Amino acid sequence: MRTPLTPLTECAIDTERHVSAAGWDQPPRLFAIAGNAGLVEREPALAGQLSGTDPAALSTIEQEGFAPTSSLESLLGRLAWPPEVDGAAIAIERIVVPPEAERGLPDDPQKATEVLAAHPDRQDVRLLVAVLRTGESICLLRQRANDSDDSVAVGDDIAPGLVQALKATLAD
Repeated sequence: MRTPLTPLTECAIDTERHVSAAGWDQPPRLFAIAGNAGLVEREPALAGQLSGTDPAALSTIEQEGFAPTSSLESLLGRLAWPPEVDGAAIAIERIVVPPEAERGLPDDPQKATEVLAAHPDRQDVRLLVAVLRTGESICLLRQRANDSDDSVAVGDDIAPGLVQALKATLAD
């Protein structure tokens, strides 16, 4: 079953492709999401850039100066968006290993990460999670091993914890 192309899905796909164009081994990247009509209303200078686009469509605005951190949960726990922001998106890279690879890991988090990174069955993935204040969300997953636009998985429940953490940044 194909995911319907809602404005959020289209925006997330465009953003994921933008992030993908910079290659792998990137720090987390954070984006505000805003409706095109609202962007033009608040920022008339953008009218030329958004000319010919659907006013109901969504655009992302990368948050420059977003400080990479080892604790994404801590960062998202301190983040809040102003009311003009309709949603948020984050792109992060992760290592995925089979469950048995997590048995017997060292207690030290850095050493455990090193062991997992060296595991022969590891998979590098990039997640892009996008959420709106309305509650709508979408997740995209790209694998380094299958790094092509037509191999990106799209779904609502790929990263539920990250979806909830990102939604919390939009709470009033």
